Amino acid sequence: MGADDSWMLRFSDWWLADPSLFRLPYHFWTGVFFVLGSFMGSFLNVCIHRLPLGQSVVHPPSHCPKCGYRIPLILNIPLFTWLWLRGRCANCRDTISSRYFFVELLTSVTFGITWLVFGREQPGLAGAFCILLSLFIAATFIDIEHLIIPDEITLGGAGLGLILSTFIPELQRAAGAGMGFLGSLLGLAVGMTVVMAVVQFGKLVFGREKLKFPEAQRLVLHEEGLWLPDKGNLPFEDIFFRATDTLRFHGKKVELADRCYPAADIALSPRELTVGTDTFEPNAEPYLAATAQQLVLPREAMGLGDVKFMATIGAFLGWKATFFSLGMASFLGAMVGVSLIAAGRREWSSRIPFGPYLAVGAILWMFGGHVWWDQLFQP
Repeated sequence: MGADDSWMLRFSDWWLADPSLFRLPYHFWTGVFFVLGSFMGSFLNVCIHRLPLGQSVVHPPSHCPKCGYRIPLILNIPLFTWLWLRGRCANCRDTISSRYFFVELLTSVTFGITWLVFGREQPGLAGAFCILLSLFIAATFIDIEHLIIPDEITLGGAGLGLILSTFIPELQRAAGAGMGFLGSLLGLAVGMTVVMAVVQFGKLVFGREKLKFPEAQRLVLHEEGLWLPDKGNLPFEDIFFRATDTLRFHGKKVELADRCYPAADIALSPRELTVGTDTFEPNAEPYLAATAQQLVLPREAMGLGDVKFMATIGAFLGWKATFFSLGMASFLGAMVGVSLIAAGRREWSSRIPFGPYLAVGAILWMFGGHVWWDQLFQP
């Protein structure tokens, strides 16, 4: 053991140093990882449901989201319980989404495959990859449904990547704990910087979306967002990414809570609201209604959640993985997006969840992409 990591035992060295662990058949551990994956999948279902709602993942204990029935331990066995109850609550008999079973099965299979690929030679790496893949599964389902990736996954994952890379430097393909930590820190910084640069570039190129209406529409700005007749409510967090982002339109019959304008140019940013020549604090004017025929919305190529998600990938897998993951994600996202547009299932201006594509790119790196990188860039 070198001086770099003399202050602690690396996890993989501890595992390999205990021969009693290998007295059990290798595929016994495959089964163990499969079962562990099912329980992790059950926990991920809680995260997928509660994190976007700002709820604790610990309290209250598992319960039916429809009737509130607290699920006893005997009815909370991953995979088996959902099949036994035929996807229904034991109390109210209401349907429980098949997503719960699918997430548990996906996580189980993912853990099992990861152990089969890495467990024999690098058991510590297999365990760390299972943790990262769990973050990917939770982020993917949340991003698809809500178009967000919670900080608990991104920032928490980045911190976890720093810790695990120190104890399991194989994550960074490093020789010791110190180099593992530095590689993780560099990967975190590069991942965040690269995607932030993409976001800023996208802001310059695709920074505005102009909506034109065949006939004048009544638009309403309220405390939480913008209401449009055809699109419903657009929350402000989906409209504004930076303090300088500005929503603009020319309105007729402009109504505020305490005054009216026959017509005025309107500009709203997180910092101020301008109506004609008058300027207001946005929070001081909770209501504005006007009639308009077009609207200019600020738009982003990616959101801040994707920036932090890439920091997580870099913290776990290193700076090279961030470039590889971003490249693969861009290619896959473009292919899927164009296909959906061609099939008439998505509009050009529609937002897409980019987190799942970043996760797929990172998974490709884990399961062989680093070999492609070495062959391409090393003499």
